[in-house]
Amino acid sequence: MRTEDVLAAIATGLWRWDNASGFVTLDAEAARLLGLPAEPARLTEAQVRSRFHPVDWNEIDGVVNLAVAEGTLAEARLRIMDERGRVIRTVRSRSKPLIEGTDYQLVGTLQEVAEPQPGAAGPHTPITGDWRRSREAFLLDAGRALAEARSTAEVLRVAASLSMPGFSPDGLAVFGMSGERLTVIGHHGHGDGDEGPFTSMTLDTDYPAAEVVRTGRAIYLPSPEEYARRFPMTWPLAQRFGRRSWAFVPLVVAGRTMGAWMAAFKHPVAFTPDERSVLTTVARMLAQALARAGVAESERELSLGLQRAMMPVLGPGIPGIQVAARYVPTGGGLQVGGDWYDMIRLPGGSGAGRIALVIGDVQGHDVRAAGLMGQLRIALRAYASEGHRPDAVLSRASRFLYGINDGTGGVAGGGVDGTGGVDGTDVGGGSRPGPGSASASGYGPGSASGYGSGYGSGDDPYGGPRFATCLYLEVDLETGTVDIARAGHPDPAVRMTDGTVLLRPTAGGLPLGIVPDTDYPTTRLTLQPGETLMICTDGLLETGGHDLDSGWERVRKLLESDDGDDLEALADRLVEAVHGPGSHHTTGPLADRREDDIAVLLLSRQGAAVREAPRRTMMTVAQAEPERIAAAREQMRQLLHDWKDGDQVDSAVLMVSEMVTNVLVHTDGDALLVAEVVCRDHARRLRVEVADASDELPHKRHPGEMASSGRGLILMEMLAHRWGVDPRGEGKAIWFELEEPPSGNGCCG
Repeated sequence: MRTEDVLAAIATGLWRWDNASGFVTLDAEAARLLGLPAEPARLTEAQVRSRFHPVDWNEIDGVVNLAVAEGTLAEARLRIMDERGRVIRTVRSRSKPLIEGTDYQLVGTLQEVAEPQPGAAGPHTPITGDWRRSREAFLLDAGRALAEARSTAEVLRVAASLSMPGFSPDGLAVFGMSGERLTVIGHHGHGDGDEGPFTSMTLDTDYPAAEVVRTGRAIYLPSPEEYARRFPMTWPLAQRFGRRSWAFVPLVVAGRTMGAWMAAFKHPVAFTPDERSVLTTVARMLAQALARAGVAESERELSLGLQRAMMPVLGPGIPGIQVAARYVPTGGGLQVGGDWYDMIRLPGGSGAGRIALVIGDVQGHDVRAAGLMGQLRIALRAYASEGHRPDAVLSRASRFLYGINDGTGGVAGGGVDGTGGVDGTDVGGGSRPGPGSASASGYGPGSASGYGSGYGSGDDPYGGPRFATCLYLEVDLETGTVDIARAGHPDPAVRMTDGTVLLRPTAGGLPLGIVPDTDYPTTRLTLQPGETLMICTDGLLETGGHDLDSGWERVRKLLESDDGDDLEALADRLVEAVHGPGSHHTTGPLADRREDDIAVLLLSRQGAAVREAPRRTMMTVAQAEPERIAAAREQMRQLLHDWKDGDQVDSAVLMVSEMVTNVLVHTDGDALLVAEVVCRDHARRLRVEVADASDELPHKRHPGEMASSGRGLILMEMLAHRWGVDPRGEGKAIWFELEEPPSGNGCCG
């Protein structure tokens, strides 16, 4: 005997539900149990659904989803109904989901339950007393889903997916108002373009949604005859959709009707008090969700508008350079903040001309920070356009921001109209920063994060005055000369033609707005053809639980792995490293995860890159900043990152530390460090010079056994291949050279 015959003998049928195609396959017994002719059938999901009690269908949907999620059997009791809504039998279903990717097939059995059942129960009459339980569960689920929707489109998708207990609509529409006209915000269960006749109706049109908006009262139409009787003018528009019942419910928020919600049914619905209660409750939740989504979308539009207004458009390409920039606001609030960047065409200059690059960070991530950022950016543009040097631009900007904080309007000593500097004269570029100036590396107390706590008034750290960090660069497009002034901001980095990435330490001053009169010394470097300059705010470095040091290492590795050909792609990768999926697996060593705005600006000087060009770094160590000796040692290690002999690297670092320290201890001037790696005859050579303004030449000493100094030249004799002292017109330079062993790279490439 066949298996099918055995199953039929015990009143058990087989069915297969293919979720991907939406078809249900029944054998003859399963078809009979569903009240269909006793023959194999292949039906749509809607045809099968019409045979089950609506309450049972709503419950089995959850049972099946749970079985799919857990990989278990789905078991349920289902009441089978005839065409007139009578329950004819109860069956038990046991099925197993067969998961195929994101889709599944449900394979199982149907078996009739032997106990007698009522013979004529309407489709909405409680048989097992579960109507109210289903309704409460549905409303809880609907409320959660609508509360999580963050946009109008998401709200409409959630509304379309709601399966109401016992009377789920197959057509939905949400109407809004535009002046005195009805608009269609969204719809479901209709074809594209079907909303056309309903999109421009005036509110006095004889249409149910228009009347609901006018009166604020719901309209229930249980039959086509009732629809045609009450709204004969617009009935022809609704007739073509073939629906049997309609509910038009007002969408009310804070006592104001903001629109209407239509639920249309292909089967007759009596709209009992329970059903009207469910529809009214859903409409209230839908109205609240739409109102929240509208506010959120308005805030996002405001954020985008602020960003578009305050972030510059880099404009058409400038001959000789390539520029790329990105701005990513923090994740909270209006998604606006105090970070900004700018590129300014400067007056004067020769040849290709000059531009200024600016990047900065105003304290805070709120609208006030964004407003101050906009004012400060305009002020910097004005000072730069007047032709001031970088140090004077930042001095005037600092006085401007201090004036805003102090309530005096921020007039920078007449700087805007070009009549004078902070004190009526131009600010010099060579002045040394005072004891309160920022750390030269950009990672000390002068950085934005170093001044963040406790500054301001009252309990709100952002309620009082605001400061801003800033990096201002003036670039000569013909020579590649870059003059840099820094106000407590992270230092720039340069990717050289051979892929080496160096952080360029620059002299700096206090963040803008701290005190009215501040000097900002200028640092000069030269950007060679093929090299790329990167400036950024601390958000690029610190986001993801990093501090400035570990964050810089993350960015440096990414810059070194880049081929440097596509600057736009590099900018995207920098942001992706912080905000992309991979960033969650590369969090920093700190326990807390700080989130901040991100601004990054890249500039590459075009031209034929010389692969064997010298790899060079230069920095000044001032008398007032002995802590920069550590930065000088780090510069040497970065410069020699691929030097094969680690002992030579340690020797070079030791000699640099000794040479710079001697200048600070034995002279009254600053130390200028210049180091370069050059290729000669397929071998590499390191040459380091430390210059100062003193004419007194060093001499070899013979320190005693317990002496703590006097061994500098002895060390150089022992460790360097060559060394010497060169007198100059003003001062001297002491230098040494190291040759890389033959096992090295062989050339700078």
